[in-house]
Amino acid sequence: MSPLSFRSSAFCVFNAFAAACVLFIPAIAGADTPIAASQTAEPAATAAKKVGSRTLRSGDRGPRVKALQALLTQAGFKTADDGEFGATTATVVRRFQRAARLRPTGIADSKTIAALKGATDGSAARNASGGFDVRSTVTRSRSLGDRIPLRQGMSGHDVKVLQDYLKRAGFTTSVDGEYGAGTVKSVRKFETDQQVAPDGVTDAADIDLLRSLVEGDAATGTGSTAPRTVALTPGAKATLGSDGLAIAPADAPEQVKQIIAAGNEIAKTPYVYGGGHGKWQDSGYDCSGSVSYALHGAGLLSSALPSGNFVGWGDKGPGQWVTIYAKSSHMYMVVAGLRFDTSGRSTGGTRWQTASRSASGYTVVHPPGL
Repeated sequence: MSPLSFRSSAFCVFNAFAAACVLFIPAIAGADTPIAASQTAEPAATAAKKVGSRTLRSGDRGPRVKALQALLTQAGFKTADDGEFGATTATVVRRFQRAARLRPTGIADSKTIAALKGATDGSAARNASGGFDVRSTVTRSRSLGDRIPLRQGMSGHDVKVLQDYLKRAGFTTSVDGEYGAGTVKSVRKFETDQQVAPDGVTDAADIDLLRSLVEGDAATGTGSTAPRTVALTPGAKATLGSDGLAIAPADAPEQVKQIIAAGNEIAKTPYVYGGGHGKWQDSGYDCSGSVSYALHGAGLLSSALPSGNFVGWGDKGPGQWVTIYAKSSHMYMVVAGLRFDTSGRSTGGTRWQTASRSASGYTVVHPPGL
């Protein structure tokens, strides 16, 4: 190769290399900077700004609803981010309101939005040492739900209430008002039992689950036959929300809606052999205890029945709205097209299931008139 050709080739290679560097270096910078920014940004802060403070309710749609859904997810409630305020979003709003000790209307009013912003603004994470000391006499007492989330390093009356709830739910915990390693361990055990991510941090979803499990009647009307509020979907078929709870069909009789509402209250509670028999408020429910609880919610049972007793209960054959499948060893029921069955909770995390199962060996009955 001649010196001229060599210099020409070298020059071309150098130019190519330089051009590659020009393209490559900005690409790295462009990749690093946005990614780092997205990793350190607080999506909840953006969502809080977008959601504003005006009331949102069923039927609303758009960016503000999507921001509300993002905040609910940040608070620990898995929520669709479709910008549609439907029945499922209303149900999740009610769950947050129960956790935050607000009236569970399912409407995101200014108080609810303010509480949700406070629960997701990250202040608890930045002030990990806690807001106050349980031994202080000058700081006002706080109840569970006033600060969300609760995490290791925090202290106060709300932590003490949390610890008491954990203890009453069967998770050994020292009730000292200090969110230490022991409380983290108990919270993780509780979260594992409830089939949610065991991070040891008590978010709004954990508070709602724990309060519903322990307080029962006082929290959500557990065991009561008083009318319950339930999310509705058009038509005659129930649907399953993303939160694992059933959405009742608008065309169904009121008793069917009440069966679904009561079933939702215990849909995610643990399976406990014999649970629900002897008392409606229990730490868990077996198959017949679960069905009995839901039927009791509609005023169809005054006391829980074992599986075998359902064989001769009600009217024979499938019902129009509710069909019960019973034998001595197991039972379940189908309500407006959804199966309510303890065997589903181990895989889906909820007793409500969309899939059917074999009815071989079961006696089929239904509540009279349904």
